[in-house]
Amino acid sequence: MDNLALVLAAVGEGIYGLDTDGRTTFVNPAAARMLGWGADELIGEPMQALLHHSYPDGTHYPREQCPIYAAFKDGQVHRVEDEVFFRKDGSAFPVEYTSTPIREHGRLVGAVLVFWDITRRKHAEDRLQHALVEVETLKNRLEEESTYLQEEIESRDHFGEIIGTSPAVATMTRAIETVAPTDAHVLITGESGTGKELVARAVHRLSHRHARPLIKVNCASVPHELFESEFFGHVRGSFTGAVRDRVGRFQLADRGSLFLDEIGEIPLDLQAKLLRVLQEGEFEQVGAERTHRVDVRIITATNRDLRADVEAGRFREDLFYRLNVFPIHVPPLRDRLGDIRLLATYYLEQAARQFNRRDLRLSRASLSALEAYDWPGNVRELRHVIEREVITARDGKLRFDLPTDRTRLGAERLSTPNVTPSTSPTSHAQPDAALRRSLVDNLRTALDQAHWKVYGPGGAAELLGVKPTTLAARMKKAGLKRPDK
Repeated sequence: MDNLALVLAAVGEGIYGLDTDGRTTFVNPAAARMLGWGADELIGEPMQALLHHSYPDGTHYPREQCPIYAAFKDGQVHRVEDEVFFRKDGSAFPVEYTSTPIREHGRLVGAVLVFWDITRRKHAEDRLQHALVEVETLKNRLEEESTYLQEEIESRDHFGEIIGTSPAVATMTRAIETVAPTDAHVLITGESGTGKELVARAVHRLSHRHARPLIKVNCASVPHELFESEFFGHVRGSFTGAVRDRVGRFQLADRGSLFLDEIGEIPLDLQAKLLRVLQEGEFEQVGAERTHRVDVRIITATNRDLRADVEAGRFREDLFYRLNVFPIHVPPLRDRLGDIRLLATYYLEQAARQFNRRDLRLSRASLSALEAYDWPGNVRELRHVIEREVITARDGKLRFDLPTDRTRLGAERLSTPNVTPSTSPTSHAQPDAALRRSLVDNLRTALDQAHWKVYGPGGAAELLGVKPTTLAARMKKAGLKRPDK
């Protein structure tokens, strides 16, 4: 027995003996050391009440559920891999243990418990799990970045570089060159189709962040309930449909630039969270408690009057000033008519390559027709007109049938037979100002008939036979707003 006691004292595992009442009969030095009790303090005391009274989460562990006691109740060996024991000072540590029944002359007289402190192993497992999560996050991020880089390449090939030598373009490019090397947030304003995204790409390309991607979010296309996930990402199971972890746009843009197009469409409740990221540089994914820190330059764009939205309570004033550090205005094409020749030539070359029509040239008459039009759709409309003419050209000739400003406005008015104009048409040409007033009256009449419903069946856009976005642009230009707003 002396030799057995020496062996038990030398082993590193904790060894604990119990009788059938659960009282301690033997404790080796390793067990006493791990538990913080002296052997004399444990002998004769109920083991479960001192060391195994609670689950890992702190809830009570009933004696009848304890596998240690089960060993001398059912005579089976019980092995447990993930529980905790409590030390004398009340602290807990993770353990793995085996409870083996002891028989004497065929009768159960107790059990012997062998246990291991698995704190280091648990820490290693936690580190491994954390590393696996990080690897999965990086994998998702690389996949997302690869997608965005491909989109950027395709977009750059499709839209080209900033083209123009007009004073308006020169002013804009000087502003880009001034702000690009800094980390200042940029707010790009301008009408739809003027090329605001192209300006954002130029700012990023000329910055010290150009090695990282420019991540784009079109705020007008994100459903309200998905804004937070789009910006900050989510963890699997955080909401219905979240079948895997998703990296948000802010995390993708870390050390790069984030382009928020149509910034005025962000809901008010999200604006506060966006402001927090801009001020503190940190956020949490949806469904997660871990805080991420990011270094992101924000470039925003809008065709709305954000100052008016601030005054109307639709946009936070503090967020507006945070974004509007350095404003850049993109001029409409009608203010840079001298650039039409360069733009048309560039888009013709692109379209000719795309549609394999190398025999096409711009004639002087074609250029005159392009320069006589005021381009309400701006550069985007010019590009589409060129592409359409390239596709439909016959005998190597381009034929541009574009209305002048006066004839186009008259055509708009005559294309709405379902709406009775508020002023009767005259049999002679109207002065330009009078014609414009007539068109505004016509818009107002259509809106009144549709009860100021713009979209959908029975809306003013349907009555006028135009696209809802076109009607919205005309309403904005005419200063027409719903009476109750």
